[in-house]
Amino acid sequence: QVQLVESGGGLVQAGGSLRLSCAASGRTVSSYAMGWFRQAPGKEREFVAAISWSGGTTYYADSEMGRFTISRDNAKNAVFLQMSALRPEDTAVYYCAAGSHLSDYARTYDYWGQGTQVTVSS
Repeated sequence: QVQLVESGGGLVQAGGSLRLSCAASGRTVSSYAMGWFRQAPGKEREFVAAISWSGGTTYYADSEMGRFTISRDNAKNAVFLQMSALRPEDTAVYYCAAGSHLSDYARTYDYWGQGTQVTVSS
């Protein structure tokens, strides 16, 4: 079992930066691929970024490439999402997830956090 808790969300203006954190408890996340997803009101959950269990492989949605950076610290059972050049369309609840394989499909992830709100004002 893995429990995930996101933090670091908030209100920022367009062009600003924000760093999200995901803290894990229970089973260590070192053996899991980790992903970040987001969901805006009335929209389906959308892939943002993912990182392999070793941290050696990362994958980003096209809209986030060059702006967002995913990283992990397995010793601390934590994963991070550094967001820069934020846009109003980035506004959503952001979720971290753990799964057996690096993937951009939400259904492949086994464990989810409760989400943290990110709001980008214009």
